[in-house]
Amino acid sequence: MRNIVVNRRARFDYEILETFEAGIVLEGSEVKSIKAGRVSIQDAYADIEDGEVYLYDMHVTPYSHASKFTPDPLRPRKLLLHKYEIKRLYGKIKERGLTLIPLRIYEKHGLIKVELALVKGKKKYEKREQIKRRLIEREIQRALKREKF
Repeated sequence: MRNIVVNRRARFDYEILETFEAGIVLEGSEVKSIKAGRVSIQDAYADIEDGEVYLYDMHVTPYSHASKFTPDPLRPRKLLLHKYEIKRLYGKIKERGLTLIPLRIYEKHGLIKVELALVKGKKKYEKREQIKRRLIEREIQRALKREKF
């Protein structure tokens, strides 16, 4: 597996409850563009419509050597999940008000996959607490490192 794009901001802004692996339906030149790393999932999110999952606001830069008939860079892309996974996700999203976001896009056995996460948004004070905890842990590690020498 080779990571193509990772949404690092997602782990800071959201509390990740569960992750899923999904295939993605792409058109011709989009595959080459994504494998070249010319994709952004910063503002992307997934939603369920008519029993199918779609990924919105994922920007795929058109491939430079493709023909003039390139797909829209921001078009909704269908995600491939099992029906039972979609039903379970639909229930959780509608009942508890959770969100689906992509954590990373990666290549697995030559195919492009998306790691989706079921998330709950963090409040500002939770983000500040996380930053404080990280700073304290870093200070403890530095102190332990100095004590060893």
